[in-house]
Amino acid sequence: MRRFVPYLWPSDAPGLRARIVAAFGFVILSKLVQVYGAPFALQGAIDRMAEGSRDLAWLVIALAVGYAAARFGTVLFDNLRNTVFEKVGQEAARRLTSNVFRHLHNLSLRFHLERRTGAVTKVVERGTKSIDTMLYFLLFNIAPTILELTLVLIIFGLHFGAWLVIATVIMVAVYITFTRIITDWRAALRAQMNDADTGAVAHAVDSLLNFETVKYFTAEERESARYDAAVRAYANAATKSENSLAWLNVGQSVITNVMLAFGMGLVVWGWASGRFTPGDVVLVSTLLTQLFRPLDMLGMVYRTIRQGLIDMAAMFDLIDTPAEITDAPDAPGLIVTTGHVRFENVRFGYEPTREILHGIDIDAPAGTTVAVVGPSGAGKSTLSRLLFRFYDPTGGRITIDGQDIAKVTQQSLRRAIGIVPQDSVLFNDTVGYNIAYGRDGASQEEVEAAARGAAIHDFIASMPDGYATRVGERGLKLSGGEKQRVAIARTLLKDPPILILDEATSALDSRTEAAIQDTIRTIERGRTSIVIAHRLSTIVDADQIVVLDAGRVAERGTHAQLMRKNGLYAEMWTRQQSEQEEETQAAE
Repeated sequence: MRRFVPYLWPSDAPGLRARIVAAFGFVILSKLVQVYGAPFALQGAIDRMAEGSRDLAWLVIALAVGYAAARFGTVLFDNLRNTVFEKVGQEAARRLTSNVFRHLHNLSLRFHLERRTGAVTKVVERGTKSIDTMLYFLLFNIAPTILELTLVLIIFGLHFGAWLVIATVIMVAVYITFTRIITDWRAALRAQMNDADTGAVAHAVDSLLNFETVKYFTAEERESARYDAAVRAYANAATKSENSLAWLNVGQSVITNVMLAFGMGLVVWGWASGRFTPGDVVLVSTLLTQLFRPLDMLGMVYRTIRQGLIDMAAMFDLIDTPAEITDAPDAPGLIVTTGHVRFENVRFGYEPTREILHGIDIDAPAGTTVAVVGPSGAGKSTLSRLLFRFYDPTGGRITIDGQDIAKVTQQSLRRAIGIVPQDSVLFNDTVGYNIAYGRDGASQEEVEAAARGAAIHDFIASMPDGYATRVGERGLKLSGGEKQRVAIARTLLKDPPILILDEATSALDSRTEAAIQDTIRTIERGRTSIVIAHRLSTIVDADQIVVLDAGRVAERGTHAQLMRKNGLYAEMWTRQQSEQEEETQAAE
């Protein structure tokens, strides 16, 4: 709560602070009218009627009208309070959730690979919802109830003596203790239910995102059974949680009604001895009944606040998760003059006990194309992640034009690098939006020029909605070649001096690959390009080919030089050519 107060009472928004003050003003007015207006008006009316004099009927009528007006005033002030405060709650939720979302994007790739996206979004969703409800109950139920209890005790002490005050205090203490014990028990059940709910949602999202894989392996029944088990666990936990609510409601009702019987009995006893009037019985009954109304909600309020704190704590845990990759203090921006990239004795491992790269040295002079090849698991794609600073090397350094990328800002580094990955994941939006994502603020003319450069403009123009055509989730409405061309257009629009092609055509058929390669050769001109390739036929024209094996540089040179060495590269080339000939013969 201490961490949340700055969002609720922002120093840079005096208007919101004024709204909070006004809202509490309406809270006080509401309680004063509720405690001193309605009950005393009703008491006066009953006492005048009990006197038996019908000459004062106009006064009784006025008191009855006053009673109704006081009840309306309570509702009016409560709603004015809600209207004034609503913007404060929404603004606090907006600021907090925006900070969480921004922080999630600042976290390392390792965090997002280790956490399920569905589970993370559920944590943020629950935390956001808890803010509004928790604020409402905390500020407009707990605080007003304390104020009302104080006013009621003052009235009881002045009009009915210490016994009624003591009994009321004991009742409230017993009520709060009982509510807390039962609610704590229910909170444990609620936590189990939330865990089961998070697991069910995370599994559902994961399964639906992998819809095609499920179909490939005819695993629909398997996925349904797993999801049913997750939902069953949630249903069992929810049943226990809801059943425990009955014990809470019954116990609270026993405590409040015992107090009501005692209070009214005490006043009736005083009436019998001539100390109190019939209106006093009504006054005590009305005051206690009004006090019981927020107390009856105390279990739900306490549970909501407690659960809200749990949900907010989970969201603050996300904020507290440290970013693995951070900018150095006062880090300058990267200044790219020529685009000369060097990997100098780079060592790296995703886990401390398992090193992937063992002292890699690669020199990519400005404007040249350097291809990195090797068997699966050799560490090829890891190089691109290191160059983008998704991870930092555990040894050595990477430089661009002599500047250590670990000492410049991440934004300036990533602005200078473009990438066309093997699997280009697109946003579930329009083709135009996905291309324009390459550079914020790009005009439609620039987007179309980039599409022409990627040889996809004619295809887009042929569709009924043109650049407004939606591509579906992850771009599934487009073919593999079309997705790659969109990715190339996006990179062309970014216009980076350094380009990474991470097996950009390995998932495509030969004909599509050849067409994409022609486009790639065009965008490589004038840029420093690092090509991570599986098919060696796509990189024979590279200025330099680096062959990795088990995280080490095994060979380097041009295609012709490596073939003459008759080493690992020549072996891979021979094997791939043989496989290609076999595929051609099989097709014939």
